This record gives sequence, C-alpha cells and structure tokens, in this order.
Amino acid sequence: NQEPRDYYVVASTRFTRREVTATGIIRYKNGKGAASSELPPPPVGWAWSLNQFRTFRWNLTSNAARPNPQGSYKYGSINITRTIKLANTAQRVDGKLRYALNGASYVEPTTPLKLAEYYGVADKVFKYDTIPDEPPSDNTRVTLAPIVLNMTHRNFVEIIFENHETAIQSYHLSGYSFFAVGMDIGKWSPEKRMNYNLLDAVSRHTIQVFPNSWSAILLTFDNCGMWNLRSEIWDRHYLGQQLYASVISPNRSLKDEYNLPEGVLTCGIVQGMPRPP
Repeated sequence: NQEPRDYYVVASTRFTRREVTATGIIRYKNGKGAASSELPPPPVGWAWSLNQFRTFRWNLTSNAARPNPQGSYKYGSINITRTIKLANTAQRVDGKLRYALNGASYVEPTTPLKLAEYYGVADKVFKYDTIPDEPPSDNTRVTLAPIVLNMTHRNFVEIIFENHETAIQSYHLSGYSFFAVGMDIGKWSPEKRMNYNLLDAVSRHTIQVFPNSWSAILLTFDNCGMWNLRSEIWDRHYLGQQLYASVISPNRSLKDEYNLPEGVLTCGIVQGMPRPP
C-alpha cells in the first residue's frame, strides 16, 4: 500500500549481545525516489517474534496446491495417538557439562543405531523409550544413554517442547515436515490445545522455543527409518540434547523402506555378521 520507490530490506541479528545488520534495496520499476536514509531500530525483546510466529499462515484461498506433509494437510481433524513433552535441561555429570531432554543426555553407541536395528541386535546396543513421554518431576538428575523413541508407523503424534531456561531453543526433526500449531509463554497443559491453529499452520522442519515458553507440533510418523530430533544450537547438540525416533515398517516392506545398500560399511557388534535376508 506504499508508493513505488526504493525500499530497504533489513536483516539483523536477534537474541545476541552484539547487533549485526545487513541491508539490501528493493527497487520498483518506475519508482520515484531513493530509500530513506534512516533505518528503523530493530525490534526489542522476543515478544515481538512470538507474535510474529502467530501471523505465519498458509493462504488456503490461493490456487496453489495445499501443503501436504505426510499426507495430512487436514491435520486438525486427525486424532492424536501419542503426546510427547520434551523439556531441556543443563547439568554437570562427573564434572562435565551435559545438555539433556527429559533427564537423559544422548551418547553415541559403538554400533550405529540403524545398523543394530537392521541386523536384529538392537537390544544389545540400546533400549527403546528410555525417557518418559513427560518430563520427570526431578529434572536435576541427568543420565547418559542412547535415546531412541519407538514410534508406531503412521501414528499421528503431538510433540511439545518446553523450555525452562532463559535462552532461546531451536529444534530440528530430520526426515519430516510438521505443523507448528502452537507457541506461548509458561508451561504447556492440555487445555492449551484450545488455542492451537488447526487449520492453516505452516509446515516446517525446525521450530523455535522462547525462554520459559513452549512450542507444539503435530505430524504423522509414516517415513520409516531412524530419524534425528536435535537441538540446532550446536554445542547443545554435541553435548547430548538430541534423540532418535525409530519408525519400523510393520510389514518389513520395500514399499516403506529400502534395504541397506550392498556396499554399506559395518562396524561394532554387527561387523562380520551375515547380512539379514
């Protein structure tokens, strides 16, 4: 609704002590006048970003195809079969800093998770569902273990990320797009679902969680494999704030998941084992 002229496009850092700004110019055809010499100040605080998140919606009146991640664009009418609430914590274990989800900090096993599962020796490498679907009441204790959630194929799952810390969090889920349906300050509770966007939420694969706040996503776990859910803050990722979601084809069908490549390298306890049929 503005007259055609030059306008600045501004990108600036957020949630950092040092402010860094980059600018570009949009130049409209037949525009009259240069861009303003003064840049507006960047938004202060994260409440502005929280409100901005609520404005991101799909335009369902356009002629373009609807977003359809995992065949579930009518996600608001699908029954939730499992709710998983993940709370992040930071503690020292044996004098070393570790980051955790629901009281567990991820460590890599000597045999890769998918190889152990494929060769049928998963029970010798890790245990499924070692963390509860709800954060423990005592979140000051942290255990070290491979964390693998056993997800039922094609189940429609609600995941809530709850951040009790004063720093912003960011999570990425490999192998999937999900619907970012809710985000607010405080702690999540079931009645918060009344404020979910169940119509035109944007499909994403990364979600932010503001300080002392929560974010909620919905998705169908129909992509078979072993998928990483991790913090996108790399020191947290490296020091244990991640887990894996295992989705197994109930029929062990090639329609759901390919075999491992013939030339795949093996290691750990599966090295030298005969290849599974």
